[in-house]
Amino acid sequence: MNATNSDEREIAKWDPAFTKQVIDTVAPAVRLWHRAEVRHLDNLPAAGGALVVSNHSGGMFTPDVFIFSPAYYDAFDYDRPVYTLGHYGLFMGPMDGWLRRLGVIEASRENAAAALHSGAVVLVFPGGDYDSYRPTLGANTVDFNGRTGYVRTAIEAGVPIVPTVSIGAQETQLFLTRGNWLARKLGLTKARMDILPVSFGFPFGLSVLFPPNVPLPAKVVTEVLEPIDVVARFGDDPDVAEVDEYVRSVMQAALDRLAGQRRLPILG
Repeated sequence: MNATNSDEREIAKWDPAFTKQVIDTVAPAVRLWHRAEVRHLDNLPAAGGALVVSNHSGGMFTPDVFIFSPAYYDAFDYDRPVYTLGHYGLFMGPMDGWLRRLGVIEASRENAAAALHSGAVVLVFPGGDYDSYRPTLGANTVDFNGRTGYVRTAIEAGVPIVPTVSIGAQETQLFLTRGNWLARKLGLTKARMDILPVSFGFPFGLSVLFPPNVPLPAKVVTEVLEPIDVVARFGDDPDVAEVDEYVRSVMQAALDRLAGQRRLPILG
């Protein structure tokens, strides 16, 4: 899929100086609060586009981006940007301009293609909010809700998929249910709102999306796995479902291993 001028203008909004300013201000607090570790960044290809595919955790206050991106820039500096694909709803509020300057771009295959063809790293969370609100009892399960668009994006751009897993953010509060049934009952699915999550945390106790509780200081560990060359492994005409199943299996094995290393919830 070829990038258009509008897609290229979208990625051109990334502002490295502004990104560094925000990271230098916010990232130390996030890193300290979650005692964050990012392991094996050297698995990222040294040059060229790469699609980093990760699970998403922590509900409304998911710390994933503010843990991965600062670690990436610490390791590689600001010559090669990280673009994060975000839901269109993020850009409807007053943060729109700031998010784009930070490298958050609206999730579309066109925007992703433009970013990947520019040689950037693109971070995608296929499971989105469905994944970030997964119940605590299934905290260590990789679940993209059947979304496989990321595979097509990597194939069309000719870039490797870099599986990445994160553990700990789902311990920042007690996630009880995604509330799919509640969203349907209230007719929210007509407004493209498929979940209405119910959680329990500090300081408000029970929360049905709002009011949002403050995340507990759970230790978060993120691990970058070995890149997957889709064509080399699956041939010139890869089956999207087969690739997706393989990616998720690699991620699940890594997440199970990290879960086995954790001694206590929150403390890590």
